[in-house]
Amino acid sequence: MATKFAQFLQDNKIDARRILAVSARIERLRPQDRKLKFAKRKSKGEGAPKTESETKPEKPRSGRPVTPRLIASASNGKPVAGPAKTRLLRAVNHILEQKKQKPVELKTVF
Repeated sequence: MATKFAQFLQDNKIDARRILAVSARIERLRPQDRKLKFAKRKSKGEGAPKTESETKPEKPRSGRPVTPRLIASASNGKPVAGPAKTRLLRAVNHILEQKKQKPVELKTVF
């Protein structure tokens, strides 16, 4: 019996290799992400100034793409962590968007 994720990939004709490539491109750290991480690290230092603005900074990308092991785990029905599911969903939605289809929710895929 196939899992929801494996069945979804099969129904929408999405190849696992394409998910890997898209995820690597989406999750790659960009210069603005590195600046945000650097600023956060500097603000935690002992001699750091206590000037925090009221607006929260953007959340940087994870820098961790989907791996073949993660796709295999999700396809075989093994437990997958929440952030990993989100990365898979982002990649799948990007592929669906390229195919001119509507993005799906997490409950649809998992």
